Amino acid sequence: MTRTWDAPGRGVSHRASPATGKSPGLYVVSTPIGHARDVSLRALDVLADADLIAAEDTRVTAKLLAIYGIAKPLTAYNDHNAARERPKLLAKLMQGARVALVSDAGTPLISDPGYKLVREALAAGIAVQAIPGASAPLAALASAGLPTNRFLFAGFLPAKSGERRRVLEELKALRATLVFFEAPQRLAESLADMAEIFGPRPAVVARELTKLHEEIKRGDLVALAREYPAPPKGEIVVLVAPAEAAGPDWLRIERALDKALDFMPLSAAVDLVAEMLQAPRREVYARALAKKR
Repeated sequence: MTRTWDAPGRGVSHRASPATGKSPGLYVVSTPIGHARDVSLRALDVLADADLIAAEDTRVTAKLLAIYGIAKPLTAYNDHNAARERPKLLAKLMQGARVALVSDAGTPLISDPGYKLVREALAAGIAVQAIPGASAPLAALASAGLPTNRFLFAGFLPAKSGERRRVLEELKALRATLVFFEAPQRLAESLADMAEIFGPRPAVVARELTKLHEEIKRGDLVALAREYPAPPKGEIVVLVAPAEAAGPDWLRIERALDKALDFMPLSAAVDLVAEMLQAPRREVYARALAKKR
């Protein structure tokens, strides 16, 4: 795939240089998930140019800003105060402010607050730009060694076992790598439920990604469920291999052949059943031939 880079000052025109965050609007800014040097240069530009930074936890964001010598007004925006603070932020945006939205780590809105703010800003005609960067689910997926052509990020599983198992049952047949966040105190229980419902599928537990004590454990779910007799520390991502493709339903194929062979030539019946039920033609033909004999 050919990639064209959008480089400021090289024949690319922008409205008031949005790449550096100088245009009014809401900027959804990704921050490091552990290692402070994983912040992007563009994210630093946007944070430095913001009129206000809305942070999930102002104390966490203040530490990152201090590392890079950025001093900007901070306001808390999280699940606890979002309903109260959202109108205030929208009012500032309507007045032409540049507001940067950040979470404690990684990309905002990914199991973090911000979706309703983005939705209402767009509805009000306010420009919204994403400033991409670190993301724990993608970092874990890149190093897991599991299929990456199709994956589902399922966020946090329910805390109660019954609800958690119901969700896992819904995901059981999905032919995609499954990516979850999990709390340390629930990790062992969740892995045990996954092992019981999914069976011994290959899986990965990625902990403290990009940090000093980063740990990635690979194995099947049954083995991993025994790895945590005590809750580990830190942020955790769990990845589970896709469900294997189900084999042909031969009972259904046999019944279809019985009906088709009553009024169709053997070859035509085989073609019809194999295509209709997505089965190997050679095996369908062998079964059809046995019935004819």
